[in-house]
Amino acid sequence: MLRILFIGDIVGKPARVFLKERLPDFLKQERIDFTIANAENAAGGSSLTEKTAREIFLAGVDIITLGDHTFKKTDVRNVLASMDAIRPLNYGPFAPGRGIITKVKILAGREVKISAVNLQGRIFMQPLDNPFSAVKNILEDLRRQSKIIIVDFHAEATSEKAAMGFFLAGKVSAVLGTHTHIPTADEKILEGYTAYITDVGMTGVEDSVLGRRKEEVLEKFTTNVPVRLNVAEGNVIMQAVVVNIDESSGRAESIKRVSLKG
Repeated sequence: MLRILFIGDIVGKPARVFLKERLPDFLKQERIDFTIANAENAAGGSSLTEKTAREIFLAGVDIITLGDHTFKKTDVRNVLASMDAIRPLNYGPFAPGRGIITKVKILAGREVKISAVNLQGRIFMQPLDNPFSAVKNILEDLRRQSKIIIVDFHAEATSEKAAMGFFLAGKVSAVLGTHTHIPTADEKILEGYTAYITDVGMTGVEDSVLGRRKEEVLEKFTTNVPVRLNVAEGNVIMQAVVVNIDESSGRAESIKRVSLKG
């Protein structure tokens, strides 16, 4: 049985420091074999840089996924070109980077292939290519490469996320929602095969609004005036899921929400 940890949206420096200090021991204690993390908010709350990506990989993450803030920093192009980081597949073939990655992990002396796919929703978000057709077009070839496929669906609308879960049920090992930073309580196994949750949550300061300073968010909502929303400071919580997957079939056996507080 393969144990995969998927970490919700990493928000800013406090979250990166937390992962550096706490994640290695957590991986050992929970006997985690492979780790994926969404890091589209990792660099100052928006996008990713080479420096911040290295910090996250050194903490124990194997693959980084991104989302709608991917290209907010130009340095992310270097990350996508040289590191194990992927952006939403449905940005299309002309955007820098890739939306799929397959890694070979040596576990107990054997090689295990694990693939990750990054998708982005379109409801209440910037217009991109259709995520359903984008993943359908690559799925047959990907399934020939790897039995274990984890999909990060970075989307706003719960209906769109639920639909993607059913669309990929029985075809991939897991469909895990990100973007809204609030964990949902609907983790389940679809069709006896695919682990699903609408949103994993975030890794960021707990006393905040989605990882941002609450005072600034309140000012924006109460005054209707644009306000710079800085990353909050304080105690961090890591919200994630652990998915147990049958290595020989790619079938998810269980999914469990976990949280680790500072």
